[in-house]
Amino acid sequence: MTRPADLVLADVVAAQQRLAPYIHHTPVLTSRTLDNRVGQRVFLKAENFQRGGSFKIRGATNCLAALPPEVRARGVVAFSSGNHAQGVALAARAFGVPATVVMPTDAPAAKVAAARSYGAQIATYDRQRDDREALAYQLAEATGATVIPPYDHYDVIAGQGTVALELLTEVGHLDALLVPVGGGGLLAGCATVAQAWSRSLAVYGVEAELANDTYLSFRAGQRLSIPPPATIADGMRNLTPGRLTFPILQRTVRDILLVSEDDIRAAVVFLLTRMKILVEPTGAVGLAALLAGKVPVQGGRVGVILSGGNIDTAQLADCLAGNRDHPLSNSSTMVHPNGQG
Repeated sequence: MTRPADLVLADVVAAQQRLAPYIHHTPVLTSRTLDNRVGQRVFLKAENFQRGGSFKIRGATNCLAALPPEVRARGVVAFSSGNHAQGVALAARAFGVPATVVMPTDAPAAKVAAARSYGAQIATYDRQRDDREALAYQLAEATGATVIPPYDHYDVIAGQGTVALELLTEVGHLDALLVPVGGGGLLAGCATVAQAWSRSLAVYGVEAELANDTYLSFRAGQRLSIPPPATIADGMRNLTPGRLTFPILQRTVRDILLVSEDDIRAAVVFLLTRMKILVEPTGAVGLAALLAGKVPVQGGRVGVILSGGNIDTAQLADCLAGNRDHPLSNSSTMVHPNGQG
């Protein structure tokens, strides 16, 4: 891997070659109903159909694949609210090595259960009181394992960038690309690809209003921290943008857009009732920005990364209850990869 300031398309292409045996090439979905509603041609990259239910397996697997075999054999440790936990657990299982994941006590039960079912050992912590990263490094030091961070690692960033590489290779020219941003690994990887693909392609990170650390940092020109956010988008409950990811975002991203909790719920409901796909709140924020009219591109071709589908029943009930009277929930339209929806 090249030095961080020089992260380039070639790094993502190399990651794509490493990942090919381990991941799904996820579909790109289109819908005439959606296009007509927003006045754009929209292409949804459906990482909710990825192994483990999210894009996270890409970065985790690329990171594991790049480790020397003797180091990898000692196992890995991760810290995650859910999707990275599952990605690391699946990657470790593929390479036949042990994995331990540090997860918050309030992590969605479905994500905890999935990580455990993939073979990971779970260590819990209190999100309001404990330092999850410090706990992970303590566990790694005690066992000789390697920590696989959720976003602040260049092999992880390159792996996540393969999402945009697949999308752009399949659909060609885009005017805008909307990417969820938590710690910034997915956005940094995808924006690196997009910038190399076309300088005219505007990349927007999308963040929950209640979890706006990247939005504030982007405008301040430096990493800022926020108190623990209480957003339904549990994959965005970071307090500070990544140390390694943030400089990449500054160089490659046009802007950070914010969406409300109601915007997010409406997007989840739209995807479920109108497009027949289940997407978690974090994964739906890009579409939420588009449906809410917050994307400063008109009449163009827009790519949207649906980053994951690991929503538990309580979250889904919250979304449906919050949008019971929403007009989008009263009729249905099937979506197809060939745009017949």
